[in-house]
Amino acid sequence: MEKRVVYADNSATTRVSKRALEAALPHFTEEYGNASSIYTLGMNAAKDVLAAREQVAAALGAKVSEIYFTAGGSESDNWAIRGIAEVMAKKGKKHIVTTVFEHHAVLHTCQYLEKYGFEVTYLPVDENGLITAAQVADAIRDDTALVTIMFANNEIGTIMPIAEIGAVCRERKVIFHTDAVQAVGNVDIDVKAMNIDLLSLSGHKIHAPKGVGALYVRSGINIPNLIYGGAQERNKRAGTENVPGIVGLGVAITDAVKDIEGKNKKVRAMRDRLIDGLLKIPQTRLNGDRERRLAGNVNISFRGIEGESLLLMLDMYGIMASSGSACTSGSLDPSHVLLSIGLPHETAHGSLRLSINDENTEEDVDYILEVVPIVAKKLRSMSPLWEKICRSEGIEDYTKD
Repeated sequence: MEKRVVYADNSATTRVSKRALEAALPHFTEEYGNASSIYTLGMNAAKDVLAAREQVAAALGAKVSEIYFTAGGSESDNWAIRGIAEVMAKKGKKHIVTTVFEHHAVLHTCQYLEKYGFEVTYLPVDENGLITAAQVADAIRDDTALVTIMFANNEIGTIMPIAEIGAVCRERKVIFHTDAVQAVGNVDIDVKAMNIDLLSLSGHKIHAPKGVGALYVRSGINIPNLIYGGAQERNKRAGTENVPGIVGLGVAITDAVKDIEGKNKKVRAMRDRLIDGLLKIPQTRLNGDRERRLAGNVNISFRGIEGESLLLMLDMYGIMASSGSACTSGSLDPSHVLLSIGLPHETAHGSLRLSINDENTEEDVDYILEVVPIVAKKLRSMSPLWEKICRSEGIEDYTKD
């Protein structure tokens, strides 16, 4: 077969779009002023930062004054959760509701707060990686400070019932935060209609540069300063603005939310063809809900295969994918997300996440479907675990054909 190069790890990061790059580049060269300066060069930068803030607000259905720029999703998550925790602890509220399969930016922040007297309820998810608004309602207590539930899971792509959860939180007068890093640009979002109080997003998931993100904070919610030292971000986050990144984010998010359904229709068709084709390989399973999932997310587990070996061999064929969250790809432990939906350790170890977008092609899908069965068969033919599975369960070992 002719070797191709196929990038299928868009949930980890995306290529910077031409429009975002072209918007950002002048701020490295001609328009390099500090946005806090009062001369023309600085005022030009400030004007472009404001324009980007307006673009982010418009994409979320928010007010311009409700958008704060950050360095990315993890920073936004930390600021939201620790900030609200600090405020609510003074009111005697030290209980947080989240789920067992959040991004580690949320889980580790919650675990940090537990060391300082907070109690955290980690809601279990079902076998498809979903929770219900009723679970959230049952978990809320009189001392609940915050509910933080991700909009869409970064590994298995399941989309949570955010509007329903938001309605429960608003009714119970509990602040609601959502990590929407994977959802922005892939799901229609209206923070007002969905009763979202705080929302985190990251630029590099939607074709903006790395190192820039945003936090939406609903008007009326007091959030403490993240960084002291200057008046940037309305005195909340000191430090010279990352003007190129912010401008790139503004353009990228505007493009990302245009015709989401039209984009998803194309991507969903490729995703479904990948899922159907890969499930023809013996002893495989789809992870996550088949319908309530991101249009570009495919997560398949292969019994008897080690995920790292799978990724390395796919890379030899020019296919770039992941075996879990990119943020923890150096870990030898199985994905906490896959364990949370009930997968045994050995199955969770053999997972493959393919995350595609509208830059991928049908030819990319054809190539993946040609290569993965070859790689899976080769790895299983060398795997003592696969041999053990076949022997103990009476499965015909197709690798011995």
